Amino acid sequence: MGRSGVMGASAGLAIVLTIVACAQLPALGAGGLLHPARHIARGPAPARCVDSELEGDDVTLRGWRCRSAMERPRGTIVYLHGIADNRGSATGVVQRFTARGFDVIAYDSRAHGESGGDACTYGYFEKRDLHKVVDTIAAAPVILIGTSLGAAVALQEAADDPRIAAVVAAETFSDLRTVASERAPAFFTRGTIDRSFRLAEQQGRLRVDAVAPAAAASRISAPVLLIHGAADVETPPAHSERVFAALPGSKRLILVPGARHNQSLNSDDTWKEIELWIDGVLAAPGVGAIAAGTPGAETRISRPRNR
Repeated sequence: MGRSGVMGASAGLAIVLTIVACAQLPALGAGGLLHPARHIARGPAPARCVDSELEGDDVTLRGWRCRSAMERPRGTIVYLHGIADNRGSATGVVQRFTARGFDVIAYDSRAHGESGGDACTYGYFEKRDLHKVVDTIAAAPVILIGTSLGAAVALQEAADDPRIAAVVAAETFSDLRTVASERAPAFFTRGTIDRSFRLAEQQGRLRVDAVAPAAAASRISAPVLLIHGAADVETPPAHSERVFAALPGSKRLILVPGARHNQSLNSDDTWKEIELWIDGVLAAPGVGAIAAGTPGAETRISRPRNR
């Protein structure tokens, strides 16, 4: 074969490989969306906690049930972790809130940690799992604290569950289609992204456009505290701002200066703000009706107050 023939064959092979690679991109995109890395919580359960199996919608969830340090609990905190995380990240929350008189439940979300399920659906099925968990709670009121994925799940469940007295949502996304598109690799075309979504819907048995915390927010009557890192480039603060705008009731938004994704809760000052806000919710007449302030109050601050 002459030089021109070799060059032609190489060019042809390159074209074939490019076509094959492009054809595989939607499958890679769908797989990346539905199957985040699993990480198992290491070490024993925190003090006052016991390892538990919780029944989700169609999966078994592995988690912790943790008892209040007080004889009569003030209520129950349910902690919901972020993507590719597990209940281990709840350790600080458990220690903080059991000492403050709350029972705490933390569990691995479906397709995470040691829980069942083979696909993460970003709240489509996870909110049903959470609903089943809330069914088992005896110590009301129920307060949800979620971060990233967990924040989105909390907001979607609170929209349709009147048992939820309050929600603390850190670094939520406003809707799955937008955040997944923003995070897609630069070489993914719009067509590739759309095909990835269609494959994910088929394989995960979900509707992508039904996963929309901002749309759910319009149905939430409980007070909501939103927290977001002002420097978050993975899930920009505009996501929480859209949720904030949609909330009809008592709401507050804290933008933490300099914080990137998964950093907005790293400050003790932020947790003190959360504690004060929860105390305000519980002190209000008709728990779950208002937060600290007047009914329907809208409070925006750029940073936690220094103490």
